Amino acid sequence: MIWVWYFILYSFIGFILEVIYSKATNGSGGRKCLLVLPLCPVYGLGACAILLLPPEITSHPLLLFLFGGLIATAVEYGVALFYEWAFQVSFWNYQGLPGNLHGRVCLPFSLIWGVLTLPLVYGLHPALSPWLEAVPLSISWLAFATLLTDSLVSAALLRKTGDRGCLRWYAS
Repeated sequence: MIWVWYFILYSFIGFILEVIYSKATNGSGGRKCLLVLPLCPVYGLGACAILLLPPEITSHPLLLFLFGGLIATAVEYGVALFYEWAFQVSFWNYQGLPGNLHGRVCLPFSLIWGVLTLPLVYGLHPALSPWLEAVPLSISWLAFATLLTDSLVSAALLRKTGDRGCLRWYAS
């Protein structure tokens, strides 16, 4: 159940990063997360994939930067494809940015993901994982059930409407 907590934590941190980025760039603030929970699943999946890298890579900052950026970019591309295929929605579009691939990923963000792997693996994860490991199993199952319910409701709404605006329940 620890991986559920990793997914939730890093999806929440991704949500915070999205809010900060939107405010800093005067972005639209379009919701890129679940209906109720403030979680951006692409960040949680990307972080979990990075945390699965072997020590031969994570012990070398340059290799971690390179492989972490590649893995996060691959996850981002795969999630974009999944959203388009399953729900006919697109949560981001990098058309016009350098090195973009079908607007789903781009070089500047791939470099940012590479940079973000360093504090994730060397600072954030080692500091927070002991706290998450201490969460009682009953609370972990409740968190998993809540996450699953919100994910299923969000997926059903996206599938029905084909519009990511259906996840926006708050006024801007």
